[in-house]
Amino acid sequence: MEIEIRFFAAARAAAGTSALLVQPAKLSEILQQLTSSNPELMRVIPQCSFLIDALAVHDLEIEVNAGSVIDVLPRFAGG
Repeated sequence: MEIEIRFFAAARAAAGTSALLVQPAKLSEILQQLTSSNPELMRVIPQCSFLIDALAVHDLEIEVNAGSVIDVLPRFAGG
C-alpha cells in the first residue's frame, strides 16, 4: 500500500499535479525524492508545512506509514 501526497496552492503549481502516490519512508526521504527531479518543487518545499493524516508534523524524520495521507501546504496570504 502506498502513501498519497496532496499538494495545495503554490505546491500544486510547482508539482504540476494535485496528488501523487509514493512508497512508505521517512518524510525527509519522501521530500528528497520529490524534489530531486523538480527544481520548482525544490524551491517551494522549504516554505511548506506538512500534515500527516490531518496532524501537523514538524519532525521530518518521522516514518510515514502505508495508507497515510501527506498534505503539503505552502504559506497562505491573508489572515
